[in-house]
Amino acid sequence: MKTRSLLLVAGALLAAAGFRPAVAADSAKPIKALMVAGGCCHDYHTQTNIIAQGISARVKNVEWTIVHEGGDSREHEVSIYNNPDWARGFDIVIHNECFGAVTNVAFVERIAKAHEDGVPGVMLHCSTHSYRAAQTDEWRKAVGQTSFRHEKRRDLVVESLQPEHPIMKGFPLKWENPNDELYMNDKLWPNVTPLAKAYGEDTKKDHVVIWTNTHGKGRIFATTLGHTNETMEHAVYLDLVARGMLWALGRL
Repeated sequence: MKTRSLLLVAGALLAAAGFRPAVAADSAKPIKALMVAGGCCHDYHTQTNIIAQGISARVKNVEWTIVHEGGDSREHEVSIYNNPDWARGFDIVIHNECFGAVTNVAFVERIAKAHEDGVPGVMLHCSTHSYRAAQTDEWRKAVGQTSFRHEKRRDLVVESLQPEHPIMKGFPLKWENPNDELYMNDKLWPNVTPLAKAYGEDTKKDHVVIWTNTHGKGRIFATTLGHTNETMEHAVYLDLVARGMLWALGRL
């Protein structure tokens, strides 16, 4: 298991990257964040740094533990999830993994149970497509969406549905998101609150691309956006994910 811990100093990152703080947690207590990354079809080595550094430039005092493994596999079972208490000690889990071919039901349900028991989560892009081969809905319930397909990569016009929602404050009413994938909504689960949508050229209908969900005791922020580094490093995207993380933590 490739694990690394990071304590990123927000001030240094701001100076180095030219970021302007978009949000800030209101507590001096560190936020202990676990990021799980790896799998098929994405540049996870770069994306883990984009996410960790981008959020730490916007949210004060985040302590990162990053688990990145599985290479390009679709079937890899991330080792940290083998522990029934895999999320113990973390305040939030950021999922940025792509393991759609995992079929181990007990394994998948163990991941989802941590969120059902109250661990906040952030679901990014292919994490919402992960574990779709498993014959269980528990991960899909945690994500808040069932989706099995996406359209070809292209520029997307993302339209805000709730501009006054705390997460969406500052998000453009319409954002031209470059070079991304549109995931098709096969089902939205009952506790989902849609926050933004984009139009499907193949399906000729809108699909929700940003939302919140509650799964048991857990608060979940999710977006299907973020296929390319180009999208992930965009200030609009990083502001969104930072605010979504704070919302899931109950600090926004």
